[in-house]
Amino acid sequence: MNKSDSERIAGILENDGYKAAPNINGADLVIVNMCSVRQSAVNRVYGLSEKLADIKKKKPELRTILTGCILSKDRKKMKNKFDEIISVQEVNSTVSAISGKNSSSIHPLYSSTFSAYIPIMTGCNNFCSYCVVPYTRGREYSRPVSEIVSEIQRIIKKGYVEIILLGQNVNSYKNNQNFPELLKTIHNIPGKFWLSFLTSHPKDFSDELIEVMANSPKICPYIHLAVQSGDNQILKRMNRNYTIEQYEKIISKIRQKIPQINISTDIIVGFPGETKRQFAHTKKLMKKIKFDMAYIAQYSPRDKTDAAKLKDNVSSREKKRRNRVLNKILKKTALRNNQKYIGQKVEALVIKPNQAKTKSFKNIELSKPAVPGTFIYCQITNAYSWGLIGDPLDTTQNNNINSD
Repeated sequence: MNKSDSERIAGILENDGYKAAPNINGADLVIVNMCSVRQSAVNRVYGLSEKLADIKKKKPELRTILTGCILSKDRKKMKNKFDEIISVQEVNSTVSAISGKNSSSIHPLYSSTFSAYIPIMTGCNNFCSYCVVPYTRGREYSRPVSEIVSEIQRIIKKGYVEIILLGQNVNSYKNNQNFPELLKTIHNIPGKFWLSFLTSHPKDFSDELIEVMANSPKICPYIHLAVQSGDNQILKRMNRNYTIEQYEKIISKIRQKIPQINISTDIIVGFPGETKRQFAHTKKLMKKIKFDMAYIAQYSPRDKTDAAKLKDNVSSREKKRRNRVLNKILKKTALRNNQKYIGQKVEALVIKPNQAKTKSFKNIELSKPAVPGTFIYCQITNAYSWGLIGDPLDTTQNNNINSD
């Protein structure tokens, strides 16, 4: 979402005659799009602000703006480091004032010529106890269907072949259509393209959505479904509004309807009060579900959240240990999942000359270069935990292809 926001800001500015500077030393205007969700991202902005301060000593006319998901405490710390600080909700109107244009008529400056992030909603109503998104992005807002469809139709005509729908919780989308209905509408747009979405909340993952995915060939067999913990008590303290039993039932339904599905997740280790026994439940879940990928974070308190009021009583050393334990499990299960592809012929989208990905988001290292943005077929020759190795096939070899 942060990247998508940046593409839209860049589109507004370019439309008014601004050009991308080769580096910040040569810029007249620098807009920093920040994310307070994780401290590591905040730290990078602190470092960048010091560099900008040095540049302004030599070039006082340089204008600097900070925007994005900014917590109030970070806003206070940054107030003397940028000329202006604006919230992400205000960014379109503010950048429009800079450019003198109406932002709604501006096309994003996509960073790729064949793959596009399309935000369909923003904000969140869930108030998970560890998360700052409702405080930085506000409550849920869903874009009109007509606006989303128009943007996708326009870029499909330009040759884009991958559409990734974005939202803090895409399956809570509701604006004349619900999310499954929106997917069907987009799926019916003419043209060959892959359609996927990020990210989903288990409490809103409906049977209707599973059916639509199973019966829509353009929709990628890939789901990112954050579980966060394998323990029901921790989930309750996180305010996640589902149990592990409910989560496992959803996964079972998905795999039954979409056997080729690739499932990734998010997990937080060391949440306040997480005992070794509760962590063991997460280990058990990891082994049982056999995720293709998991993004494991060590808990850190974020200002304003309910969890920040709890004692952060799991040591940094223990958090790192738990992280290593889960990564070790993930490495084994991901390798076994990927080894099933060896010997298969699969359709793939070329991302870089020597890199492609399957429709289920498995990375492929190519044995010889191919053209980025094109669909090819690959013979998978080997696998490792985080991807596959494959030989691009000649068109004469494209018989009996696995549509994954």
